[in-house]
Amino acid sequence: MELTKNIFFNTDKLVANTTVKISYTGKLFQEDAKEVFIHYGFGPDWNNVADVKMEKTELGFQAEITLDDSPSFNFCFNDGGDSWDNNDNQNYSFIIEELPTSLILQGDELGLDAKPGLRKAYIWSKKIRLAVYKIITYLPKLISGNYKRKINNED
Repeated sequence: MELTKNIFFNTDKLVANTTVKISYTGKLFQEDAKEVFIHYGFGPDWNNVADVKMEKTELGFQAEITLDDSPSFNFCFNDGGDSWDNNDNQNYSFIIEELPTSLILQGDELGLDAKPGLRKAYIWSKKIRLAVYKIITYLPKLISGNYKRKINNED
């Protein structure tokens, strides 16, 4: 997801108490900086300020950040020296959303003695992964004719 030019997150939304990967391909990357740090904080007062060295890849500089339950995620970038990318002195700021409670199952909603707090999306992702695995594994064998059903020989 691209939230602004040259800054990408690995998720559609920034959600409280989750970890996100941020990729940066802005000014410092384009100027071939040897290293880049993300300087960040939370909320309007920049609480819990931290600096994290980002990993340089072919796709830009990347780092994983754990978001807290503040209303916003604020950050800027520097090269460890005097060069900064701070959005023309405005810094980058994005809203952090709360986890929707509609995704949390309570009690026996699944009908299989579900533990409280299981998310519907998690259950569906498991079912979809299993179906895709079976298709990838068995469909090519069926098409090529190399699928042999095991037959029990009773002597």
